[in-house]
Amino acid sequence: MLNAIKPSKKTVILYLLVPVVLFIFTVFVPLVTALVYSFFEWKGGPKKTFIGIANYKQLFQDGVFWQAFGHNIYLVIACIIGQIGIAFVLVLMINSKLVKCKGVHRTFGFFPSTISAVCIGLIWNMIYHNKYGILNWFLKAIGRPDLCQVWLNNSKLVMLLVTIPLIWQYIGYYMVILQSAIASIGTDVLESAEIDGANGVQKALYITLPLIKNTVLVCITLCIAGNMKAFDNIFVMTKGGPGTSSMVMAMYGYQISFNQSNMGYGSCISVGIFVLSLLVIGGSQALIKYITREKEA
Repeated sequence: MLNAIKPSKKTVILYLLVPVVLFIFTVFVPLVTALVYSFFEWKGGPKKTFIGIANYKQLFQDGVFWQAFGHNIYLVIACIIGQIGIAFVLVLMINSKLVKCKGVHRTFGFFPSTISAVCIGLIWNMIYHNKYGILNWFLKAIGRPDLCQVWLNNSKLVMLLVTIPLIWQYIGYYMVILQSAIASIGTDVLESAEIDGANGVQKALYITLPLIKNTVLVCITLCIAGNMKAFDNIFVMTKGGPGTSSMVMAMYGYQISFNQSNMGYGSCISVGIFVLSLLVIGGSQALIKYITREKEA
């Protein structure tokens, strides 16, 4: 058997060079460019006019942007509960002794995560369709045609309706992450809890959840980051309507930048999304750590 050869530092740096360069040009450079353009009045052509922090003053006073930010927070809260919460419950059910063909359940659970967000939006658009949608068909089938409506035109329900596909799509994604974390828990720990008389709910809340809290924190961070930049599904389903009742920050930035050709203010919105996302992620992590510390004390 050949002895493993430890690569030199130069070899490691060489292998890391390509992904680091790609990261710089795909993430860091666009971010810096957006920051620079946010200080200009720019319509997309060669002419740019420096206006200082005027775009940021406008952003703080922009009611549509802050309404969109509220919608993103709604998505974050709903998806943390829906995606991670449901995924945790499903993983516990799959790991139970009563469920057979566990691999099949995991595969079908993860399958929606592999579908394009545009396809998901189109599928759920058909479900909500007022004439041909399965939702209105079901209501007619059970004798409640009075409840049928043009669902995505209801400004009071539209945020809930666009959130449901997001939750459904990514439950399987978090199932895989949580499954790998729960699999690392020794069976002797759970068996000891059973001997002591703990039921399934008690084992989940007081043993499993505390032991995978770091993984749950990672899941929450990923969930917040994903939903703070939500765009695809909602764009396909409502384009932010009716009015601005389902507008999210990324879509608002898209409309300002490309529909109104205001690249300077659109860049300012992008910077705002980045800063607010960092604040929400940092605030959520601090809150979770504080709650955990209080319980341990």
